[in-house]
Amino acid sequence: MNKHSEPTRPADQQQVTLRSPAELADALPFLMGFHPSDSIVLVALHGEEGRFGGRLRLGIPRSSREWAPVSEQLALCLVEGSERRGSRPDGIVAFLCQDPGEGATGRGVRDRLQPLAQLIRTGFGGLDIPVHEVLCISDGRFWSYCCPDTRCCLPEGTPLALPGTSVMAAASTYAGIQVRGSLREMEARLEPWPVSASRAAEQEQALDEAAGALVPMILGGGDREEVGASTLRTARELMDRLAQTPPVPPRREEGGRAGGGAGEGTDTTDDLLIADDEAAEVIIGLQDREIRDRAAQWMEGPDAEAALRLWRALSRRCVGSYAEHAVAPLTLAGWVAWSCGDEPAARVALGLALRLDPTYTFAQLLHQAFNEGLDPETLRRCMRAERIATATETATGSPRPRRSRQSTTKQARKTMKRVVRKATIKRATIKKEAPRTVPAPRSRPGGPVPRGRAVGRGGQRGTKSGR
Repeated sequence: MNKHSEPTRPADQQQVTLRSPAELADALPFLMGFHPSDSIVLVALHGEEGRFGGRLRLGIPRSSREWAPVSEQLALCLVEGSERRGSRPDGIVAFLCQDPGEGATGRGVRDRLQPLAQLIRTGFGGLDIPVHEVLCISDGRFWSYCCPDTRCCLPEGTPLALPGTSVMAAASTYAGIQVRGSLREMEARLEPWPVSASRAAEQEQALDEAAGALVPMILGGGDREEVGASTLRTARELMDRLAQTPPVPPRREEGGRAGGGAGEGTDTTDDLLIADDEAAEVIIGLQDREIRDRAAQWMEGPDAEAALRLWRALSRRCVGSYAEHAVAPLTLAGWVAWSCGDEPAARVALGLALRLDPTYTFAQLLHQAFNEGLDPETLRRCMRAERIATATETATGSPRPRRSRQSTTKQARKTMKRVVRKATIKRATIKKEAPRTVPAPRSRPGGPVPRGRAVGRGGQRGTKSGR
C-alpha cells in the first residue's frame, strides 16, 4: 500500500498525518468543503513533506475522446496556478469521483476510468512532475490506480471510512470545518425549480410580463433609473421578508455532512415567501449592469445572509427560456459567498454562472480574483464608497449626474481588474527572476510517497447591459 502523509493544521500547534490511500480518500471532502461528484480533482503537493497546495476540480468529460486534451490542459493549469502562487508542485495526488449508473458497479466505473487515470499521470509526467496517487472513488468504495498489490488494494475496492471516524474528520470538527453535502446537492440549490410543468409555466409567464414591461424602459434609457429604484426596492423588501424567517438548520449526518440535501428546508421556505411577479421583476431588473452592481453592495453584515438566500431563490426561478437570466443572481450569490468567506459555495455559484455565459465579465473577474488568492476587502471598499455616496444623495435630495454615478459603479470593476492584473504581473516577475528548477521525481508514479504535510484548507442576458 502506498504511504501518504498529509498534515493539516486545525490549530498552529497541531497537525494531522494521513498515512494511507484510505485516509487520503476520506480527507477529500474536507479539503474541498463538499463531496465531489462526477469530478476530476487534482491536488498539488509541495516540499519534501508533501504539503497540500492548490487544488483543481473539473467535471469528468462524457466523451473519452476529450480525456487526453483535458488531462494535458488540467496539468498545465494546476502547475501554472501553483507557480503564480510562488511554488511549482513537487508531486500530485488525483481523484476520479463518479458513482455508477443504473445497473452498473463501482468496479465497472474504475475499469472505465482507468485510461483517464493513465492520461492524467502521463500529462504531469510530461512536465516532470510525479503523480504519487490516483484514486477512483465510487459507490462508497475506493481503488488505487497506482498500487498493484492486491493484498492491500483489493480488486473489489476498499470501503470508505464510516463518517466521523477518521482522523481527518476529528481534526476538521475541531477546526470548525463542515462538509455541506455533495457537489450535486450544492448545485441543485441554484438550478431551475424542480417543479411541475404547470408551476414552471406560471413563473415563466410572470417573467414574460416583466420583460415586456421593463426591458423597453431599460433600453430606452429615460426610465432606466425608475426601473433600478423599483428593482432594488422590491429586492430590499424580499430580503427583509427572508430575514424575518430564520433559515432551517440542515439535518446532518455523522462527520458534519449535510443530509437530505444541503439547505433543502430553507430553500423550500424561501421559495414560498416570494411571489412569481416579485421574483420576475427583480430577475429582469438585474439584467441591467448598473442595477446589478448596486445590488452587489449587500455583501456583508446583517444584509449578507438574506441577500445570499434571495440570489439563490431567484436563480431557481429562472425557468424555461429564461435559464440564462440566472447568470446575474448566480454571480451575486458567488460574490456574497466569497465576501463572507465561503469559498466552496462561491466556486459552485460562479461555476454555474460561467457555464451559462463564459463571457460574463463580473463572474470572470470574481472567479479569477479568488483563484489568485486575493482579498475580497479590496472590492468591498469600493462597494462601501458607492453605498455611502448613494445614501448621501438620497438624504440630501441632490442626485449626482448620471455620468458621475456610472463612473462610480464602474470603479469597483476597474479596481478589481487592476488588482488582479497587478497580482498576476507581480507573481510572473517573481517567477521570471527566480531560476526555476524542476524537481527530480523522488519516486516512480505509484511508488512509495515521502512523508507529506498539508497545511489547512487551501484555499441569459435580457439586455446587452447585463455583462
